[in-house]
Amino acid sequence: MGKLSKRNILWIVPIGIIGIFWYFYGPQKDITENEYITYVKNYSVEDSSQSIEKAFASSCENPYWVYFETQKGQDVVEFEGECPINNKNEKINVQFLVDRDMTNVRHGAMLVDSVLQEEADRDEFIVALTK
Repeated sequence: MGKLSKRNILWIVPIGIIGIFWYFYGPQKDITENEYITYVKNYSVEDSSQSIEKAFASSCENPYWVYFETQKGQDVVEFEGECPINNKNEKINVQFLVDRDMTNVRHGAMLVDSVLQEEADRDEFIVALTK
């Protein structure tokens, strides 16, 4: 093997930098089991004695729970599944925001077929689901 020329080094260094960025910032595996997901699944909404997990499981198909942290450090648990809306099964994404101490769960964004819903519609859907 011969000496490394400047030309070879100019190719190796950028490829190495891209590899490092890919390793740290590339696609990550979904986190589907942790304490935040368990907390949200067992959480009861307002006056309901039914947990969020049971409410979604009884009405929705193909449930998928995933955890992620936003760039601002907010812990988010997201439910994905197919739920009945207006007598039709729609693809639903509902986010739940959890505080660091796991003492409170707030409702985040809700998407129906990738369309962002109003807060009132989201709250109405979740309350109807948990009754």
